[in-house]
Amino acid sequence: MSAEDLERYETEIELALYQEYRAVLAMFRYVVETERRFYLANEVQVEPRGEGERTFFEISLRDAWVWDMYRPARFVSSVRVLTFKDVNVEELPDKDSF
Repeated sequence: MSAEDLERYETEIELALYQEYRAVLAMFRYVVETERRFYLANEVQVEPRGEGERTFFEISLRDAWVWDMYRPARFVSSVRVLTFKDVNVEELPDKDSF
């Protein structure tokens, strides 16, 4: 497989992933961004934890969708993320307000 073929393949996967994201967005209440992943979820809980002098975050998600183009199943019932990096949680507007 050439570099061009690989790039074309990844572009097609990214486009399909974006189309899937647009199709499922209305099913979720929250957008969650971490350093490594992007999630849609209906329940989000963020707990700061301490480890010595460092603080990390434990994020629990329920009924989630994971933005990951190499993942065969993007819908998951629960996700647990541990991170020392920033976490962004946004509540999506009501579906009725579109």
